[in-house]
Amino acid sequence: MTSAAPPLLSVEGLVKHFPARTGFIGRANGVVRAVDGIDFEIAAGETMALVGESGCGKSTTGRLVLRLIEPTAGRIRFEGRDLLALNGAELRAQRRALQIIFQDPYASLNPRMTVGQTLAEPLALHGLAPGRHRERVVQLLGLVGLTAQHAERYPHEFSGGQRQRVGIARALAAEPRLIICDEPVSALDVSIQAQVINLLSDLQRNLGLSYVFIAHDLAIVKHIAARVAVMYLGRIVEYGNKRSLFASPRHPYTQALLSAIPVPHPGERRQRIILQGDVPSALDPPSGCRFRTRCPYARQRCTDEEPVLGEADGHAVACHFWREIAPPALVAVAARRDLRLERLQAAFRGPAGDHRAGEQPVGDAVISLPSGGAAPPAE
Repeated sequence: MTSAAPPLLSVEGLVKHFPARTGFIGRANGVVRAVDGIDFEIAAGETMALVGESGCGKSTTGRLVLRLIEPTAGRIRFEGRDLLALNGAELRAQRRALQIIFQDPYASLNPRMTVGQTLAEPLALHGLAPGRHRERVVQLLGLVGLTAQHAERYPHEFSGGQRQRVGIARALAAEPRLIICDEPVSALDVSIQAQVINLLSDLQRNLGLSYVFIAHDLAIVKHIAARVAVMYLGRIVEYGNKRSLFASPRHPYTQALLSAIPVPHPGERRQRIILQGDVPSALDPPSGCRFRTRCPYARQRCTDEEPVLGEADGHAVACHFWREIAPPALVAVAARRDLRLERLQAAFRGPAGDHRAGEQPVGDAVISLPSGGAAPPAE
């Protein structure tokens, strides 16, 4: 779990417990273990994904890194500096390098402010581009695929994808080095998701950004992340390089998550792993391994002893018996001949089996496309 170069962000033993209050006077009656001792590192220019079911602590982790909520215990170091030791003024100055993109682009934008005012606010707060706020706002809008005319509009005048682009521009306004992406595409249509993910990738490549990408869609994570941390009930259960983790997942929870990803080939399928039962309450997590109540491989040791992250095939796994659990494989399936599908494919290919460059056949018609051979994206 260590990098060759000094990490940009280092999190050690991060814990966040929320008091559970009951009764008329709100008396504390236990704690919710939202995040319960996690460690990870992020290198400069890297994307690390936090994945898992709803309620596993992903978003709480992102807010803890920014100190939007205060941790119960642990250490957060950014560029070698302890963020938990900073006072109010020092933390505000440091937050210029740490920004967030929220899940809901509409709820995170002030409906009473125009986009131009929203983007100018962090510039004024951090003393950036003095006397050139209008020019800088136009530049930020251009970075995310919007125009200068959009600066005079209010959030309700935009589509969901455009609002998320405004949220991305606001995060870029302070010229950060690390951005927490808190499920930035989960509220968008699938076609718009692809555009926003490609935008984030381009911005990372051009500006040298680092991302903590919080998501539950593993297909998106596979596209954008370099490393993946799988969370379950406040703990990291598997952590490692994207290629090794997707090719050979060793924790049974990771295997179950990956088995739900559709295979883009009609002749192959994955063996679907259906987990039994519900996620236990973080107010009273199971003893030992927290996944044992849903794990098909659970034994007595899983009840008595909590597993720690240990090296397994190039990545870390918190499982006592990972060596005995074979990674699931694709199963080839004999495709049944579909005459209707074959006729449809033949119609798309055309009588000559080909088409001119820059044109896309649709049945007997031909649609001319712009240079590049792909239809322009629309939101």
